[in-house]
Amino acid sequence: MTQVFVSAAELRTELDGPTPPTVFDATLILRRPRFDGDFTATSGRPRWATAHLPGSRHVAIDTDFSVPHVTHDHHPEPQQIADRLADLGVGPHDRVVAYDTAGGLWAARLWYLLDGIDVDVRVLDGGLAAWRDAGGAVVESDEPPAAAPAERWTAHARRPAWIDRDEVLGALPTANLVCGLSRASFAGAEPTRYTRRGHIPGSANVPARELFDEAGLVRTPAAVRAAFTAAGVDLDREVLLYCGGGISATANALALRHAGVSDVRVYDGSLEEWSADPSLPLVLTAEVSAVVG
Repeated sequence: MTQVFVSAAELRTELDGPTPPTVFDATLILRRPRFDGDFTATSGRPRWATAHLPGSRHVAIDTDFSVPHVTHDHHPEPQQIADRLADLGVGPHDRVVAYDTAGGLWAARLWYLLDGIDVDVRVLDGGLAAWRDAGGAVVESDEPPAAAPAERWTAHARRPAWIDRDEVLGALPTANLVCGLSRASFAGAEPTRYTRRGHIPGSANVPARELFDEAGLVRTPAAVRAAFTAAGVDLDREVLLYCGGGISATANALALRHAGVSDVRVYDGSLEEWSADPSLPLVLTAEVSAVVG
């Protein structure tokens, strides 16, 4: 299976080679909610300007690679993704490396979008911190490097990548459904960015951030598989992934691909869409329900 991560040492060698990959910083700053419904996101470009990989450019996931929807931001169609890449100078046979400075989840989102249209894309394991640890140079600059647009190309989805709300609802209660949010968010024990707390009935919980170590490096394939099986997920069936807004779910998809599991789809609307409909069920853990009650 094609590698989905590239180490900092490997990337240093590739960037010094004759055909270096295009490097995108996908950082977006998503603030921790102070109360239910507190959704605050700010651009990661100022952070990129402060320190970034040489030659990298910042891309805004929430505008460059997103389509506004009534309840959430949707993934663009394959051709829209390809057209945006062409505008950024990326052709159908170019290599891309994504990273961020917010724990790797935004890089995973960009990976999922590009991988879905068969772009050769990898994620820098450990992000900027790993790059620095490997002795890589860091640049401070407000202006991205110039890149001529590439010729536009025709794109198609390489595989089914998404599942919508009605499909999820129809698959319950036997869906092989996994929430990538933290354990506290899954339980409903802390404020949520969305309308209501809790998780979709019958879903398992494999927090995306637990699939990476304290340094932000992905855990071994065996450890990733063990985390899912310990949560009761059947890795021999299609795995359906969700989170709050389709970000942590893509990090779970990335880690699963790293572990050799590719039969996955992401519910892009996730809790942002699901919780906005009061007719759709959400579950709190017994302990949280007792406190709320």
